[in-house]
Amino acid sequence: MENAGDRVRVHVKIEGRVQGVFFRAATHDQANRLGVKGWVRNCPDGAVELVAEGKKKSIDDLIAWCRHGPPGAHVRDVQVQWQEFKDEFSAFRITR
Repeated sequence: MENAGDRVRVHVKIEGRVQGVFFRAATHDQANRLGVKGWVRNCPDGAVELVAEGKKKSIDDLIAWCRHGPPGAHVRDVQVQWQEFKDEFSAFRITR
């Protein structure tokens, strides 16, 4: 049985060449593979940000993936902010 303490929430901001390289779509696919819920969007400053909830291992795997992203991306920095788990998402989606 899953322990609620095993589930976490994170806010991640990815900087570099991350827009125009299908970063959001690839993040969406990766999150779905990992069973992670939340959202991803482009930022006005050229970065991509996401909020994700799920099992700690899955979130760690998603963050690790964000450090390189899809082919064509050039990730310069990944900022990770851990937050309190809220269980507010039913899926992972791309937002604006």
